[in-house]
Amino acid sequence: MFDSLEDLSQKLAAAGYFIDPVVTQVVFLAAKLKKPLLLEGPAGSGKTQLALSVAAAADTHIERLQCYRGVTEEKAIGQFDQGLQRLYLEFSRDQHESWQGILQNLKGRDFYRPGPLMRALECERPCVLLIDELDKVDDGFEAMLLEILSAWQLSVAELGTVEAKSIPFVVLTSNEERRLGDPIRRRSLYLRVEHPTPEREAQIIASRTPDAAPSFHREMAGIALSFRNYSLEKPPSVSEMIDFANALRLLGTDHVTTELRDVLLPFLAKTEKDRRHLLLREGFKSLLDDGARFAKAMTDSEGGS
Repeated sequence: MFDSLEDLSQKLAAAGYFIDPVVTQVVFLAAKLKKPLLLEGPAGSGKTQLALSVAAAADTHIERLQCYRGVTEEKAIGQFDQGLQRLYLEFSRDQHESWQGILQNLKGRDFYRPGPLMRALECERPCVLLIDELDKVDDGFEAMLLEILSAWQLSVAELGTVEAKSIPFVVLTSNEERRLGDPIRRRSLYLRVEHPTPEREAQIIASRTPDAAPSFHREMAGIALSFRNYSLEKPPSVSEMIDFANALRLLGTDHVTTELRDVLLPFLAKTEKDRRHLLLREGFKSLLDDGARFAKAMTDSEGGS
């Protein structure tokens, strides 16, 4: 996927994703060694975005399996199209085809609709396979993934073994709602993903609002840190802070004031409890004050470096 570590670094930066150099090296090694990458950390810390950015950097597409409670193997691997099978049966009535031949055709590949796991294996050139929020499924579903992550193949009862045409770059993410099993961990390179430092978040926001001043980027990063230090049920993610910054630009301002509180709350408060906290008399103002102090600390640090 990538010719060198420098090639990966440059392409990730061009995609607007800025990460620690050590993490970049681990991503590069995972791609070269064809090892799954397990990203674990709080929601909104940029795990999914890393997979999307790797796909953009590699100029390939992404196959995404969004995990949730109750997701089935059919959703992940694929299933036969029953509607198309019924149409074929209707058509076959007038073709004088043997019943045995009809049954054989009905279980053929033409009637099978692959899910993201099979599509990833059948790509002619490597794609990125994102298995998102794996902690939301049970142990049985997790065990089903071991075949593809170990042998790069899938066993389908009616079709037999489907082997990979190309080996995808696999990214597994977990918000730690459940501890993932050891077999998955042993097969993967593990990375702990936290929210970025204020300095790095300012850099990320700057890449999305390049026409704004550096002081604006530092203010956004400072506010992000102050909100995440507050007792919110849903602290703002990096992508939400980017939306927040773009909203301010659309409002024609480079600075957050308390007067803007009500119009900006939908970007930062995602539960009723959080909204009420921020509506307290000193709630929003104190967070802005903290954010300003964090931004000033960044400015002082840059001035002294």
